[in-house]
Amino acid sequence: MLHFEPKDLPQPEVHRMLLGGVGPRPIALVSSLSEDGKPNLTPFSFFNAFGSNPPIVAFSPSRRGRDASFKDTYNNLIKTKECVVQSVTFSIVEQINLASTEYPPGINEFEKSGLTPIDSDIVKPKRVKESPFQMECKVRDVMSYGEGGGSANIFICEVLKFHITEDIFRNGIIQPELMDLVARMSANYYCRANGDAIFEVKRPIRNGIGYDNIPSFIKESNVYSGNNLGKLGNIERVPSESEVDVFINEIRERKLENYEPSEQAFFRYHRIKNYRYMLKVVLDISNDNNLKIKHYLELTAKDALESSDDDFGWKTALYAGRF
Repeated sequence: MLHFEPKDLPQPEVHRMLLGGVGPRPIALVSSLSEDGKPNLTPFSFFNAFGSNPPIVAFSPSRRGRDASFKDTYNNLIKTKECVVQSVTFSIVEQINLASTEYPPGINEFEKSGLTPIDSDIVKPKRVKESPFQMECKVRDVMSYGEGGGSANIFICEVLKFHITEDIFRNGIIQPELMDLVARMSANYYCRANGDAIFEVKRPIRNGIGYDNIPSFIKESNVYSGNNLGKLGNIERVPSESEVDVFINEIRERKLENYEPSEQAFFRYHRIKNYRYMLKVVLDISNDNNLKIKHYLELTAKDALESSDDDFGWKTALYAGRF
């Protein structure tokens, strides 16, 4: 690994490291008003949520790197204490990019970006119509660190009202594939939270066995990844030998449509992660090579785990330990 201490690096290099290593970062599209009522709209990727009672979000309009001056959002919020924080989606990311331009004070970024201002219900700054998730906020605290270029100014805000587009909100949950959020990475790179980028991870079981209680023959395999082992550790108890026997016998006796019991077919099923057919093949083919059988069983268990069939994966992995 490379090793650096921030004190030994120029500020722009420290900034680049943070942007590259801390990500993807959600983007806060913040609208505010100057003391004389002029609108401002700017995105910030030093942003996140930090509590729900009361609902708290925070973002940092850091000092400008070139001259350590304060940004318009900082000056506005110090005086008015109100803002609207909006989410950024793929459909408006190029317009958000325009809003990030450092225009002179008083320039209306709504007009420059082509985004539509609409009235808020509680605070004075306008909301962005095109964003599907908007939060009217009041400033609770400001934490500033340093006086040089890139120094943080963290605005801690309480959410007074949420506005959510109805078609992304189902069963009390904002659906990520419908919201289509984007996030910031390093340099000019962004990340889109859609398609294969979205996946589920089950919450950890309170009394889960943990990694340390996974049998050694499983942990010592060169087939399973750290993620596979993490899934195996998220179970309340290891299946018993009798449960494994019942499971294996059920698979052995099962009739499968368009099934081919051959090693060639095994790898064809493996390519599409058809782990049920894979296990049936291993049980049906005759092979005296226990190491090969064990390897095939471990590949099957891995595919089951990566398809979120953890019970199938566990029992197959335990059965592999018999070879």
